[in-house]
Amino acid sequence: MNNQHMLRTTVFITAFLWAAASCGSPSAMAGGLKLGDLCRLKGQETNTLQGLGLVVGLQGTGDGDAAPKGRALARMMQLMGGPMAVDAAGRLNIEDVGDAKNVAMVFVSATIPTVGAQQGDVLDVTINAISAKSLDGGYLMLTPMLGPRADNPTVYGMAEGRISVSADSPPTSATIQGGLKMETSVRASYVHDNRITLVIDRDFADFSTAHMIEEEVNSLTSFTIGDRNVSRLASPNHQGTGQDGNIALARAIDQLHVEVVIPPTYRDNPIKFIAFLLDIVIPLSNRGKRVVINEADGVVVIGEDVEIAPVLVTHRNLRIEAGGGGRFVEVGPDGTPAAAKLKSLADALGALDVPTEDLIAIIKTLKAKGDLYGEVIFR
Repeated sequence: MNNQHMLRTTVFITAFLWAAASCGSPSAMAGGLKLGDLCRLKGQETNTLQGLGLVVGLQGTGDGDAAPKGRALARMMQLMGGPMAVDAAGRLNIEDVGDAKNVAMVFVSATIPTVGAQQGDVLDVTINAISAKSLDGGYLMLTPMLGPRADNPTVYGMAEGRISVSADSPPTSATIQGGLKMETSVRASYVHDNRITLVIDRDFADFSTAHMIEEEVNSLTSFTIGDRNVSRLASPNHQGTGQDGNIALARAIDQLHVEVVIPPTYRDNPIKFIAFLLDIVIPLSNRGKRVVINEADGVVVIGEDVEIAPVLVTHRNLRIEAGGGGRFVEVGPDGTPAAAKLKSLADALGALDVPTEDLIAIIKTLKAKGDLYGEVIFR
């Protein structure tokens, strides 16, 4: 069918029956994940080290006669025992090095992983020029690396080495694999006042999930020692009880955080407690009312229960009526009309070879108009 014939075409979608057995109860769609897959521990974050260094060995693409570069180069040469002239006030005279074109001042940064880093570990570093035209072929002089807080003068590591400029990156950005050697250990601190805090992944963070985690930890009886009626995570010395007489350990702070008290039995070995805790399976509520869109890759994932209001969708040369007019109607288990599902609309558009980007545009419009009943997440 050519575009002229399709210009005023209305697409009629026949109704289909739902299977009551598969959609009759919300638990049919419910699932569960281990607690360790739902959240992380507070303190289990990456940290950034940063420094200000000099790159030498460039081919005339450095900072030129930049004064900050000249002062830094003069100071470094002085510290290394090089003969440097001083003026009448005792300040370094940078005239001899001020116009060095093979030197560039750079920002240096490195990321400490979530598990921390030990003295002697090596990490990759990233280098970005301040005013140099290119860092290609340069060498980073020994650079002290500080923490993210400027008021903390602690040197956590030293960076040095031949830099590498990627063909996919601008010549003013470079890296050194294993260019940072840690001089001080940075440990991830999880326990504070005999408590740990669970940070729920933002894809799952809501009040229902936080409450479910609290309930599952407080009612846990699967980890037992001899008696299945006694929680292995519980302790007779802990005050307060949760449901079913079990010891209350967890408290939901908000939709993102759950605080858990470490039982006295495990306070000498909190890692063992954390291992038990993160292995708990948390049942999740039905998350079928969610649409996840990755525009970069052209991927749309539509939950089974995402509904749309009765609408007439006019897009390019297509007209699709969804609900209300009897042309795009879904039938519930009892034979009565039910709200139209976004999944069915997507199937209809797919059958007409509508591109994914057009489907995404329709979903955005439905959501903006308030005719899409569900959560839309963009990646």
